[in-house]
Amino acid sequence: MESRSLQSLGFSEFFASAAEALPEGLEPARVAVEYQDQYQLVTASGEVAAELSGRLKREARRPMGRPAVGDWVAIARPEGGGLATIRELFARKTRIARQAAGRRTQAQVIAANIDVVFIVTAFNKDFNPRRIERYLSAVADSGARPVIAINKLDLCRDRGDDPASYFDQLATTAPGVDAVAVSATEKTSLAEGLGAYLETGTTAALVGSSGVGKSTIVNWLTGRDRQKVGAARDSDDRGRHTTTHRELVELPTGAWLIDTPGMREFALWGGDDLGDAFRDIEELARQCRFRDCSHQGEPGCAVAAAIASGELSPERLDSYRKLRAEQKAHQAKQDVMARAAKRKEGKRLAKVIAEASRKRRR
Repeated sequence: MESRSLQSLGFSEFFASAAEALPEGLEPARVAVEYQDQYQLVTASGEVAAELSGRLKREARRPMGRPAVGDWVAIARPEGGGLATIRELFARKTRIARQAAGRRTQAQVIAANIDVVFIVTAFNKDFNPRRIERYLSAVADSGARPVIAINKLDLCRDRGDDPASYFDQLATTAPGVDAVAVSATEKTSLAEGLGAYLETGTTAALVGSSGVGKSTIVNWLTGRDRQKVGAARDSDDRGRHTTTHRELVELPTGAWLIDTPGMREFALWGGDDLGDAFRDIEELARQCRFRDCSHQGEPGCAVAAAIASGELSPERLDSYRKLRAEQKAHQAKQDVMARAAKRKEGKRLAKVIAEASRKRRR
């Protein structure tokens, strides 16, 4: 990579004050690829491999404490070359996090400092309004702008389906959210539909289930075959995971793209805000007679009236309730973990103080 400005890498005014406070000898860099123990970074002067400092390795054990793809960090370069050392992690402007896979309650940052998130679905069996609501709920709290990209328009036409019927569903599932139809294999509308969101220095991320065509879209946007492409199964239109790690990819337009592995399960993290994803229900709820209305038969319930009139679907309200309950459950688990961590730290400090007191008495 030739020398360039930090702004072209996505370095905005948000990070400027933090950069000014950096100790002498440190320079800003952006995480392009995260490996188990090392990172590939992009800087104003080119690419560099790096590892975490001892302090950041310890902090990385905390939820969301580990640098993720898209993060800005401060590095120190060793004299004579070799691995750089990541000394500082910049505060994130935006971030998308999910409940990490497995039973342990822990957040996983999927991407950081993104401007727009393309929620990729397809004109086939993968199109699921409830799953789209889940993605929108996760994106809502990130600060990034969601855009729904419906791929495989060519297959939709081959089957004789009406694309407009899919957009009609989105009118109630994702009111006010931009949605575009694309065909990654035929390149239809990719430049017109997605290009409008990919200006120089902006960063986008792709999320969506396996087999919806994310890798094909990345290959077209970058102009080369960066990702393997797997065919979807005929039985359920679902594909195998073809992307095995997250990577920050530069596009010919000067924008940056973070591709993520396909995710069949997208568990919400407790801090996610459902308000933007379910703005219609939130606005109706404010019109209810009672402030604590549960929308389950109370008199003067505006939500129930909207369902009776057909303005709101029962399925959407059920989805809202399910995601809200899931959010509260995760938040409760986080609170329990926070209290346990506080007690553990208190015991550690008490032990340190007791040991210091014994030493003074000797």
